[in-house]
Amino acid sequence: MVLGLKHADRSEVCGPAARWMAGKIEPILAQNAIIAPIPLHWLRYYKRRYNQSALLAHEIAKATRTTYAPDLLVRKKATRSLDGLTKDQRFQVLNDAITVAPKRSQQVEGANIVLVDDVMTSGATFAAASEACFAAGAASVCVVALARVIKDA
Repeated sequence: MVLGLKHADRSEVCGPAARWMAGKIEPILAQNAIIAPIPLHWLRYYKRRYNQSALLAHEIAKATRTTYAPDLLVRKKATRSLDGLTKDQRFQVLNDAITVAPKRSQQVEGANIVLVDDVMTSGATFAAASEACFAAGAASVCVVALARVIKDA
């Protein structure tokens, strides 16, 4: 199901999946939170035609009546695919790859950010995005993913 969303244009999954995710995060959702998707680099966005994390984040924001900021973060480096990389390699590839969009930096300062992604493997992408938010002055950062890869399960 998640791979279909990610690679096969199965966006109809987003509504039900996001409502389920919203129900899970609502008890811990900070007041005045900002929901933001993990960004794709524009080249990957061009190839894929959509950002599945943005679709999920938008639906979560609607379900929780929370501010949605689709352009809060920017992936400034066109990173290679992380498939098959070790945890350390993933962190290295994502080092300094994500930043807060300059036009959103004031909005991030002192804010409670909720980052949304479709799949979490090592946590490297969430870590890079969280570091960018904290560097811009975010008060807190929480993360939510639709699926979690578990190795050797």
